[in-house]
Amino acid sequence: MATQKNAAGRLRAAAAGLLLATAGMTLAARQRRLEAERLHLRRMELEELASRRRALAHQQRMHWELLSRAIDNPSLAAVIDTYDPSIPAERRRQYFYANAWYVNLYHLYRVGLIDREEFHGHARELMHNPLMREYWEASKALRATLADSSDEAQLGRIVDRLVKDLDEADTDEWWVVGTPPTDPRNEAD
Repeated sequence: MATQKNAAGRLRAAAAGLLLATAGMTLAARQRRLEAERLHLRRMELEELASRRRALAHQQRMHWELLSRAIDNPSLAAVIDTYDPSIPAERRRQYFYANAWYVNLYHLYRVGLIDREEFHGHARELMHNPLMREYWEASKALRATLADSSDEAQLGRIVDRLVKDLDEADTDEWWVVGTPPTDPRNEAD
């Protein structure tokens, strides 16, 4: 009888051990499956980001192509010319070119190649030029139509503050004017 109880106990212990081992393998397999799913989702997110960046790069090329045609051909420029008609045609062409420089800077920010602090530094360099500041003032009405929460409106407000700081600065060292903003994309890190 004692032998039977002993054998039954060993059998129960072996069954319990086998059950635990099977549960452990099932848990490990489940963890591997969850990790594979997480990796798959991350890969899909990265692919979506890459696709978005390609689309933005394409949009920038298209903008430049269309703007170049307008700069080169006054009859095409008339299609997009929203500036005051009293501004001479040559000056409006310069505004189109200034817009191309600003939009290039905007796209550098949008695709993540620069952050807001770098955007501020490059904008300060651009806005040091009086013609760029004249363009900025002439395009004020266009910026007023932007949704306040959009990246473009937020960056526009950064440039507005920067232009004001440059106008009020009592130094010839324009490269130190203005306080660079913090970038909300960096605060999440």
